[in-house]
Amino acid sequence: MLVLGVGRGHDRRMSPATTPVRILVTGFDPFGGSALNPSREILPLLERDRPNGVVLETALLPVVGGDGADGAPARLRALVERHRPDALLCLGETGSRGAICVERVALNLRDYRIADNAGVIVRDEPVTAGAPAAFFSTLPVRDLVASIGAIGVPCELSLNAGAFLCNEIMYHAIALASTHGVRAAGFIHVPRLPEQLDASSQHRPSLSLDRSAAAIRCAVACIAKHLR
Repeated sequence: MLVLGVGRGHDRRMSPATTPVRILVTGFDPFGGSALNPSREILPLLERDRPNGVVLETALLPVVGGDGADGAPARLRALVERHRPDALLCLGETGSRGAICVERVALNLRDYRIADNAGVIVRDEPVTAGAPAAFFSTLPVRDLVASIGAIGVPCELSLNAGAFLCNEIMYHAIALASTHGVRAAGFIHVPRLPEQLDASSQHRPSLSLDRSAAAIRCAVACIAKHLR
């Protein structure tokens, strides 16, 4: 656990305005044949240069869906139960956009375009049977877009997180938030890194790791400010 903004001799009787906000940030393992995933690479940079006034936890999720004990949903639940965060920010990779994408909606739909890392492809199945068709992010999505744009990193509001693992984990994150006292939860897509592009994909959008990490650092600070 990394505690920020609390030094030696600090008075622990802090006012609500200065009480650290506990934020859990997750990324995904590489998938689809790539050795990298920007959502994974951001986490150590975030830990090295963290916003003040935040208790930061970071963790990796496997690119494995479904109900199994080794899947991302079970891992996320265990993390939330262990850390009891005030906010939950899940990150994932987008290969089709060159901007940071703040997602608004998670769909109760699993419809994988490629196999997950367990080799499973799912078509037209719910994330959770009998649950609502969609959940809205409870993060301050428009403030996040404005804050990230203000530091010069391209950022946009995106309608939904697709139907692969990013959407699945966003759906679970918002559901967990409602039952575990998490005050805000949602998802941000991060563009691929330039290093992930080869000759056949060199014209596809990407964003440098430094700029993506700066955007997520800004997002964490914005979420903390929103919750104080």
